[in-house]
Amino acid sequence: SDSFILDDPDLRDLDPVVLKHCHAAAATCILEAGKQKADISAISTCLEDCKLDKERIEQFCTEYQPGELVTVVSFSIGRSPLHITDVTWRLEYQIKNNQLHKNYQPSYLLTLNVENSDSGSHPDVSFSCTMEQLQDLVGKLKDAAKSLERATQV
Repeated sequence: SDSFILDDPDLRDLDPVVLKHCHAAAATCILEAGKQKADISAISTCLEDCKLDKERIEQFCTEYQPGELVTVVSFSIGRSPLHITDVTWRLEYQIKNNQLHKNYQPSYLLTLNVENSDSGSHPDVSFSCTMEQLQDLVGKLKDAAKSLERATQV
């Protein structure tokens, strides 16, 4: 059932339980970094504290893009994909940042109501994004919908 995990030749000799724990740890790290809006230096410091070697830290930091939405990772956790049932949003204005500088930056707080076919309900997925990120997300969703529509017409 989990043989697809071990398709990579580098992973075949690993214990599947250890591999699942590593995947969960990496996913948690990415999700928390995204929630905290952590930059590369903060992530690098955290991984150094966890005793990861410099090469692995550099590889992780190269793959992780702090400006990108990391909610995709949350959809990969579990046996079956989550199904979005509803979306709620609200506009938020950040007036000052941590250093008390005035910002006046609008952002959108989105909450995806999701369910899992295995267990029914699932915790909602919430994230914040800028207008540009939201427009990019909407564009990608429209592209996905068009691709799905074309695939079902074949």
